Amino acid sequence: MDTKFKKIFNKEKGVIVGAIHFPPLLGFSEFPGFEIARLNALKDLEAFVHGGADAIVFENNYDIPHTEFVGPEICASMLLLGAEIKKATTLPVGISVLWNDYKTALSIAKVLDLQFIRIPVFVDTVKTSYGIIEGKHEEIMAYRKNIQAERIALFTDIHVKHAETVSAFSIIESAQRAITRGSDGLIVTGKWTGNAPTLAELKSIREAVADFPVICGSGVDSKNIHELFECADGAIVSTSLKEGVRKQGEINVKGYEQRIDEERVRELVISI
Repeated sequence: MDTKFKKIFNKEKGVIVGAIHFPPLLGFSEFPGFEIARLNALKDLEAFVHGGADAIVFENNYDIPHTEFVGPEICASMLLLGAEIKKATTLPVGISVLWNDYKTALSIAKVLDLQFIRIPVFVDTVKTSYGIIEGKHEEIMAYRKNIQAERIALFTDIHVKHAETVSAFSIIESAQRAITRGSDGLIVTGKWTGNAPTLAELKSIREAVADFPVICGSGVDSKNIHELFECADGAIVSTSLKEGVRKQGEINVKGYEQRIDEERVRELVISI
């Protein structure tokens, strides 16, 4: 199948997308300053590149509490740091703006000439710690067209982690709805950061969507990637590749000060 997924990554299977998690950004009390944020991002980028990742996505992972749409200070922060990442690599680059700010994500992707965005809620309605979030696929497609960003791929979660799906559709129905409504790739997650989707769930989705791109969005590591990639075409990976151990009480499992380990990236890549 000639998809945006294949055009972006230049292959259809075995794609590793390394996720760079920014520290708390401008306006948050733990914001460490742009120079530290920039240096940390570039260190993680270097580890992903040298370890053999195929692409990069950056996100405001540690902006807790999240809001559905971010303020101008977060938009400006991500634009500034994203420009540094884009300038420093030839790999495909994407963006995710948490919780579900597709306008900021698409706008930054357009300005920085990024290849894709991640949209946590596209066709579902979910209950999160930060409120109910409803997928707005029609508005997303219209906004992308309005800013002339149709070339930017939309990789969309179904029954996303850190949330309770309250819409009535099964995950298979959500997958089919997402495809018919403009998704360029389905992201399947476990229930929480560090939890992988089950192989049974991935198999059922694969059977339902044929050769449409399926991406694991959480919990992938060197021990399970070979099995998961029997059904998935790619994975977005970060937490399992960070230095050190899990941090007690950290909602994101590991802290923003823990850097990506190049050797863990390399081990993941050779385990496919």
